Amino acid sequence: MTEKPRKLLERKLITVASGKGGVGKTWLSVTLAHTLASMGRKVLLFDGDLGLANVDIQLGFMPERDLGDVIAGKYTMKEVISTYDDTGSTGGQLDIIAGKSGSGSLGNLARERLMQIRSELIELAKDYDHVVLDLAAGVDASVNILSYHKGLVLVVLTADPTSLTDAYAFIKLTHMRDPNTNIQIVVNNVPSKQEGKKAFEALQKACQGFLKFSPALAGIIKNDSKVVESIRAQTPILNRHPQSDAATSAKELAEKMPQFE
Repeated sequence: MTEKPRKLLERKLITVASGKGGVGKTWLSVTLAHTLASMGRKVLLFDGDLGLANVDIQLGFMPERDLGDVIAGKYTMKEVISTYDDTGSTGGQLDIIAGKSGSGSLGNLARERLMQIRSELIELAKDYDHVVLDLAAGVDASVNILSYHKGLVLVVLTADPTSLTDAYAFIKLTHMRDPNTNIQIVVNNVPSKQEGKKAFEALQKACQGFLKFSPALAGIIKNDSKVVESIRAQTPILNRHPQSDAATSAKELAEKMPQFE
């Protein structure tokens, strides 16, 4: 793969990350990927949070193979792709590379193996409009390496002070590694758009003051009881509550995602 095509493929990658757990990162990854698929785009969802993998659980989907099989050397990345077929409802077909809950962290893998996984994801991007990466919370080796690409890095946070602090720490390390990284912010689970904007502006102020860098706001998702209900029902919110505030906000976010040839 020559350098120019590789850079174009990398632009299809969308990393969903967070400084801390419990901010709705995986829900956003699943919902964004599902919404993009419902728009007719071809999407691959990669569950890179190996120790706490639950993308398949949120979808009520049981894949036959997963990332653990790749790490064990049983199959290639392409061979463990499963298809979540939602064409009979509001969605479309969504391809998934599932993680394996309780099997340890990707951060325990050697750097070379992590870089190989990233290269394989970039190679797979040839067949997709978007590759959505749901990574572990924090900044361990797997997050650092897998989020190092020319695509988009969505940092998810809430209005909680510790969430803001941890998000800033993640952004600082990511920006220092590569100042050209396209970092954008999603404020999740806030009482109102105004509260979400306040949280974003607090983070933006810190980034401007200490990093001389200002991330863009990708979206704000209000607190919505329908989210918890959908997760418990193991059904995408776009199917169960398509008119809910959270589903509407997810659609608005998905519509901002660029599409590449």
